[in-house]
Amino acid sequence: MPAILKKVPMFAKSKWMLWVVLPILVIIGGYFLFFHKSTKYQYITVQKGSITESVSVTGNTVPNKSVSLAFGSSGIISSVNSDLGEQVYAGQVLAELNTNDLSAQLQQALASVSAEQAKLAGLQAGSRPEDIAASQAALDKAKQDLANMYASISDTSTDSYAKANDAVRIQVNSFFSNAETASPLLTYSTVDSQTLNDVQTERFNVSIDLNKWQAQLSNIDTSDAGLELLMQDEISYLTDVRQLLNNLSNTLNTAPSLSATTLAANKASVSIALNEVNTATKNLNTISQSIASQKLTVSQLQAQLALKQAGTLPTDISAQQANVEQAQANVDSVRAKIQNAQIIAPISGTVTQFDAKIGQLASPTVPLVSIMSDSGYEVDVGVSEIDVGKILVGDTATMTLDAFPNETFKGTVFYIAPAETNTLGVITYQVKISFDKADQRLKSGLTANIDIQTKHKDNVLILPQYGILQNDSGTFVETVVNNKIVQTPVVLGIQDQKGDVEVISGVTEGEQVLNIGLKAQ
Repeated sequence: MPAILKKVPMFAKSKWMLWVVLPILVIIGGYFLFFHKSTKYQYITVQKGSITESVSVTGNTVPNKSVSLAFGSSGIISSVNSDLGEQVYAGQVLAELNTNDLSAQLQQALASVSAEQAKLAGLQAGSRPEDIAASQAALDKAKQDLANMYASISDTSTDSYAKANDAVRIQVNSFFSNAETASPLLTYSTVDSQTLNDVQTERFNVSIDLNKWQAQLSNIDTSDAGLELLMQDEISYLTDVRQLLNNLSNTLNTAPSLSATTLAANKASVSIALNEVNTATKNLNTISQSIASQKLTVSQLQAQLALKQAGTLPTDISAQQANVEQAQANVDSVRAKIQNAQIIAPISGTVTQFDAKIGQLASPTVPLVSIMSDSGYEVDVGVSEIDVGKILVGDTATMTLDAFPNETFKGTVFYIAPAETNTLGVITYQVKISFDKADQRLKSGLTANIDIQTKHKDNVLILPQYGILQNDSGTFVETVVNNKIVQTPVVLGIQDQKGDVEVISGVTEGEQVLNIGLKAQ
């Protein structure tokens, strides 16, 4: 008999008591056996380890250096020295404007400096009678040389007219019918209708120029000013003739109706005509520049003589020194203009844009040449304002490029823009990342997927995010104490891309917390 029944009073051993107590005991035993089971929990162990916080972004590769270049002043492009896709070096002149006028201005400015320096030297040296006599003689000779130059204009003008007239009315006269009328017509067909219209109009205008020129030679104004004006007109006439000849040359390149023999003969005629026009232009320019230089020489000698004839005061010397400096400033200004008339490569690299064409009118506001540096590539990326505060210059980055799957590239953040970029209301900040190693396979515009390592900590307490409870009351972990769930406040640090988070305080290494799952909403 069970021991418990032995302790029951004798009166309880009655049949009636057994029928009452035994069922109750059976029910209680069955409940504990079949229904009352202890709750089972999943636990996560707090561990120490390393954790890295990162920012993931997407960007594109760009050259380390690239420039777009334009002329510093407007003008007609006279020469080009490169082309699309060519390698260029720093300091190479890629294109130039016509600087004939600027070259003349520079010569005049240099002569002015010399003149002002001569005045200053004269003031500083003082005057002697023999110096005055020598200066007078030099001035007289310079004036006579200048007069001789003016006298030579008539013969040079006549010769230049003869060359221009021969070029138009002899060498290429057969190219037109009704050449000396208001409606000259090209005698052969060309597929370039615009050039066809141009040359017919230009032939009419050139005929007017030649007639004006001939009339001016018949009644030459022999004054210095009149002769200089004549030369200016003649150079303008020759420019019109050269334009006509250049366009005629273009029509020959697009004239399918001409036989090979006729085409060769016509091209030879155009070449002879151009040589005549170029020679005439050179002769007139030479005289023009010589006269300008000689006039400055006369002015210089006159100034020297005047200084020698007058007394010198200290204030005069100081004032003249200022004049020398002003003249030198004019030289520097003209040289700067000449510099602006060139496109010079500031870096070595590959030409990615080259729109400069000879004869084209260039504007200083329109870039014509772009160069991409050969010094390598970097990555440009826009980072949101939420993440940009986490990134510092010097942070390391791991990158994958869509062009090279299964490869990883290393880099370093070297620039963070201080100002935002607003794109359709979305604020981002430009961040630049350099590649740690150069790679010849890289090209501009490749898509880069980037992880920027912003913080790294070693030997810290770590839990996965699904072990953290966040609600309106704060941040907690849950543990079981005496079969009851207890919430313990914790302070979190950085988190990584894998979902692990640093726990600064609230737990200890090896402690087990409940696997809560997703964050509470």
